Parts: sequence; C-alpha cells; structure tokens
Amino acid sequence: MSDLSEYRARSGTLIPVWTIEVQTLPEDTDRILDEVLKVYPLGYGRYERNASISAVGKETAQPKEGSTTTTHVDGFTAGQTETYPMVELKFSLDRDLSTLGAVMDAILRVHHYEEPVIFVREDFVSRAAYNPNSDNPHRWWNNGRGLPARIND
Repeated sequence: MSDLSEYRARSGTLIPVWTIEVQTLPEDTDRILDEVLKVYPLGYGRYERNASISAVGKETAQPKEGSTTTTHVDGFTAGQTETYPMVELKFSLDRDLSTLGAVMDAILRVHHYEEPVIFVREDFVSRAAYNPNSDNPHRWWNNGRGLPARIND
C-alpha cells in the first residue's frame, strides 16, 4: 500500500485529515457548525466554514428500556421502532487529538441527542495547486455559467 501523504502531482497534493460525519436534524446543522467554529475554523484551502449537508433522509432506532426515549416520551414502549428525518453533516479536521477533542465536545454540547451518531474517519483530502486566475475553461469564472444559484435557507 502506498503512503498517500507522499502523493504529489502538478494538480496538487493530498493531506491527512479526519472526516467527521454527524447525523442530525436538518434544522440543527447551523447550530452545530456555529459551535464547532468557536474552536476550529473548518478550513479547506483558502475557505472557512466548509461542510457538506446531505439531502434529508431517515434515521431509525428501537429504544431499549431505560433509554431517554422511554424515560421522556409518555406511552412509548421499549422496542418500538421510531423513525425521524435526518441529514448527514460532514466536514474535515487536521489530524490533531486536541482539535478532535474540542470539536467533539462542541458537537456534544449542542446536539439534540444524548448519544449522537458521529463517525470519525481517517481520510486524505485534496488540495489543489491553487490559482485564482487560472484560464482553465471549466472553472466557474471562465465557463460562462458562473457560480450556481445560492441556497438561502
């Protein structure tokens, strides 16, 4: 297996990161991102607050006796299936344990669940040979289409 940290090409490099994926309610993504930004800028190249949010899907579970659901939802019977809307909020961090700890604490402080589903993956992410004045015809400033329409939630 090759060491991706040694990868170099004219087009850029790959750097080691941790990818954090948080399952959450669609309306909670900004609150989580705002809390994370207090401890880490979520940088990607020359941009900050970089994250992706999936389309709305579903999460499902069967809470056991003694769970928060059976404790706080009147009439809920342990073992019943519950299904709710969910998105996956994903971003990357430098591989630094103190940063990871601060980010995890920030997420746990504001997440709506007592036991949020959070995946931490070791990944490599691309960093382009940055040129904001590139004449590449596929770049948004050269392709005649410009940036896509912004989404205003």
